[in-house]
Order: sequence, then C-alpha cells, then structure tokens
Amino acid sequence: MSREESTNDNGLRKLNSGQLLNFCIGFFGLQFAWQMRIILSGPLTESLGASPLLYGLIWLAGPVTGIVVQPIIGALSDNTFTRFGRRIPYLFFGALFGAVGLVLLPKSEFLSGLFGQNHPTWLALFIAAIFIWVIDACVNAAQGPYRALVPDNIDKSQHAIANSFLSFAIGLGSVVAAGAAPALKYLFNYQMSIDAQFTMAGIAFILGMLWTCLTFREHMPSKEVMIEKKLEAKKTASKPFIENVKDFLNASPEVGKICMMQFFTWIGLMSLLIFFTQYVVHILYQIPNTATLAQNVIDLFEAKQVEAQNYSSICFAFFNLICFIIAIPIAKMAEAKGNKRVHAISLLIMAIAYILMALVPNKVTVFAAMGLAGIGWASTLALPFAMLSKYIKEGTEGSAMGIFNIFISAPQVLVCTLLAWFINISTYKMSEGYINNHWDYAFLFGAIMLIISAFISVTIKEKEE
Repeated sequence: MSREESTNDNGLRKLNSGQLLNFCIGFFGLQFAWQMRIILSGPLTESLGASPLLYGLIWLAGPVTGIVVQPIIGALSDNTFTRFGRRIPYLFFGALFGAVGLVLLPKSEFLSGLFGQNHPTWLALFIAAIFIWVIDACVNAAQGPYRALVPDNIDKSQHAIANSFLSFAIGLGSVVAAGAAPALKYLFNYQMSIDAQFTMAGIAFILGMLWTCLTFREHMPSKEVMIEKKLEAKKTASKPFIENVKDFLNASPEVGKICMMQFFTWIGLMSLLIFFTQYVVHILYQIPNTATLAQNVIDLFEAKQVEAQNYSSICFAFFNLICFIIAIPIAKMAEAKGNKRVHAISLLIMAIAYILMALVPNKVTVFAAMGLAGIGWASTLALPFAMLSKYIKEGTEGSAMGIFNIFISAPQVLVCTLLAWFINISTYKMSEGYINNHWDYAFLFGAIMLIISAFISVTIKEKEE
C-alpha cells in the first residue's frame, strides 16, 4: 500500500489520482469497443439490407442483454469469492468473448458464404445480429461488476470522483476509437476498413480489461466475514428477483426518483447514440436509404457514404472529447453545488443541443451541438451513480448496479422499437426521386425526454454523508 493510499475500518481505500487513473484503464478498453459498435453497426447492417425498423430491432441487443445479463451477473458477482477476486473473473471473460464477437462481426457476409452459394440473402444479417447480441451481452457482463468495484473497494467520500474518473476513461476511449479512422485518413490518406476498426476494438477491449484484472487489487473480506457474506448472499439469492428489486427501491423514496430520472435520461441518450450515424449519412449528407436500392445505385454513393461515416466519427470524437475534458471538473462542481443541480443543468444543455441538430442540420451546427451534448453525457456517466451509491447496502453492490441498469436498459427498448418504427414510416422523397427517412425526428423526441429527466433530477433529496 502506498503512502498516499489510506484504508478505513471496512477496508475501503482512498485512492490518489494515479491509482484512480490506473483503476479506469479497463473501462477505457470497454468503451473503445462499445464506441466502435455504436458508430459502425448502422452502416454495416444497412449494407446487409437492414431497414430503420430492423436496425432498431437489432439494437435491442443492448437493452435486452442489459435487463437480463447485468442483474444476473451482478447478483452472481456478489456471491463470488475466488482467489482472483469477486468481480475480476467477470471482467476478464466478458472482455474475452466480447473481443471475439467484435473481430467476427464484420466477417458476417463471409461467414454466411460458408453455408453455400445459394444461402438465403438474410443469413449474413442474421449472423451479424447474433454477433451484436454477443458483444452487447459481454459488455454488460463486464460493465456491471466494474461499476460495483467502486462501492466495493473505494471509500464513500470518493464515489463521485471515482465514477467521474470512469467517465474520463469513457470519454478518452470513445475519442480514440472514434478519431482513429478519420485521423489516419486526414494525416496519411489511409482509410481504415470497417473490418480493421472492429478488430482494433476487440484488441483494445481485451488488453484494457486484462490490465485492470492484473493490476487492481480487490478488497476481500476476512475469512470469517466472507463466510458471513456467503450466508447472507444465499439468503438474497433464494429470494425471488422481484423481491430484490422491491428491497432496492424501498431503500428510500429517493431511489425511485433516481431510477425514473435514469429512465427518461436514457431514452434521450439512446436517441442520439443509436441514430446519430444514420442521421449524418442520410440527413446531413443526403444519402438515400440504400437498403431499398439496387447495387449499381448504391455504388454511386459509396465514396460519399465513407465520408459521412468519417464525419460521424469526428463528431462522436468531439462529443466524447468534451466528456473527457469535463468529467473531473463536473465532479468537483457537483461536490460544491450538489449532484442533482449540476446534473439537471447538464441535461438541459444536452436537450438544447438535440434541438439544434434537428432544426439546423448543417456540419458546423451539428459539430458544435455534439460538443454541448458531451456535457450531458459526462454528467450521466457519473452523477446518477454517485447519488445512488449512498443508498446501496453493503454486500449488495453488484446486484444493486444490475437492478439500476434495468432503468438504463428498459427505456432503450422503446427507442429500438417505437422510435425506430416511427422513423421507418416517416419517409420523404428527395429531389432526385430517392426515398429517405426522417432520422432527425430522433433528436426532437430525445430532447423532450431529457427535459423531463432534468425536472425529475431537481426533485431528488440527496442523502447527506
């Protein structure tokens, strides 16, 4: 233990800045992988024939696996006591299988060819959907236990700053992931293929998480305490899942408010994360819905589509760069002014950014708006978790984060189904006669959800230490 690291009576540590940076390296790799999945899954699945609605249904992988996987893995990790740690095994195996999925996803069309020349045309899209579900399940399997490392190991006084360091890692990982291909194109006139970008994401995921697994020392209770915790864990595990959810929500009336705040926030957030690249391709660059076009017509838009994808990556890089820059200052501001006030203002700024993108679709406005939206992103990745952590019962950190994730994942189902369906039926004819979809409607809808979330945030009575 370093001189700058102190431990309280419960074995929870106070970490210095260097140790907090080291702690979040695995999250850097996780977000690198997730960002690449966000940016490229739309163009990849559309090239295989996915409509806006089908694209949304494939995106259900994230919320469904979040609802199912995170609570299960969270509860399992609460009950896991190995010589490698409680959470570490889930981080490692989640990254390992997730990396395999990332490497194989862009090879879906090639893999479908192994079934013979007369294989169904939908087979490649089906294979891609399977790999997307695998990737999302693995990201969720690693993410919940990683978040649980904070209340598990770090002193309560540092929960806000520790979660902000995770936001810092998320921002940096996303900036590097989103900026890699455009930077290579700009500096060396080399365009990375989608295949190469997904492979890079897989490598970053496994290496980043492996670093955390090898260098972060989990706090393990004494043998006597461990036996007691195992007995308590068995009691919790034997209870029906719905009872655990009730116990979680009954911890305080404010927990329910925090959950509802997250519910509306993530409807708004996913309206951006799911549909932004398609918005840039189809609205900003005016490329029609290629899933309905003949191959010779699609070829006419190929160079423009690559340019649009690169611009989307640049915007995502800026979005996450702002998150990266503001992550630590926003935590300091929250410590001084209160989590709920800072979070509410951040969400309103993000809502304004959405409205600008919907009503003023040009490159300069969209780029600037993505920077403003990054403020809300940084806040969402840290402050709700800081608010919630004050109500988590010791020994239930993993299951609590898993249940909390339901209020992040469930609203995404609405975005992937109802909003995707609405965009699918909201078509217009371009001047050339091609058909396009109103992807910009996603931002108007998302802005309304963020405003509702901001108003819920200011009603929360934060628990004092």
